[in-house]
Amino acid sequence: MSDKSKVYTRSGDKGTTGLVGGTRVSKGDSRIHIYGEIDELNSHLGMGITLIEEFAESELLALVPYLKRIQYDLFVIGSIFACEKEKRENYSLPSISVKDVETLEKEIDRIDSLLEPLKYFVLPGGHKISSQFHIVRTVCRRAERYATSYEAQHGGELPAETLKYINRLSDFLFIISRFGNKVMKTNEVWWIPGKPTS
Repeated sequence: MSDKSKVYTRSGDKGTTGLVGGTRVSKGDSRIHIYGEIDELNSHLGMGITLIEEFAESELLALVPYLKRIQYDLFVIGSIFACEKEKRENYSLPSISVKDVETLEKEIDRIDSLLEPLKYFVLPGGHKISSQFHIVRTVCRRAERYATSYEAQHGGELPAETLKYINRLSDFLFIISRFGNKVMKTNEVWWIPGKPTS
């Protein structure tokens, strides 16, 4: 008989999973739910990067290194939820810094300065790249809601900049969705009161 696959361990067959520190918790635990949301967010972002690389417009391709850095940061955030606060230092886990948040803000301001001012609410749509980044944005908002609820119930559990980063990230993703339409020369889809989109 061949050795058991390393892909599965069977340790979660009874509905539990292990945190970084070894503690077993239910797969229905709120912290597991949140880093599942972060994992989904990262996967959708990966698809956004893939689409940018597929269409290969230089202005969007220039963003790919930073978008991949955000993927790294999301893995950091996932690891924060995957380890109890009192055990994080033992494992030298990275964290989100003030600089990480400030870099997001600078990128938001830089790219927003290249766009026409908003006159109406933007509906998801336009180019395929923009539509994908709207999906990433909404998943980010969902992750933020769960993370905010978690922190409200476990005050002080999260490092200070974690929620700020997730909040800025959703704003950044909105800006990227708009920038995608601009670069790809596709009209934005606007929500104009009294004028349904045809």
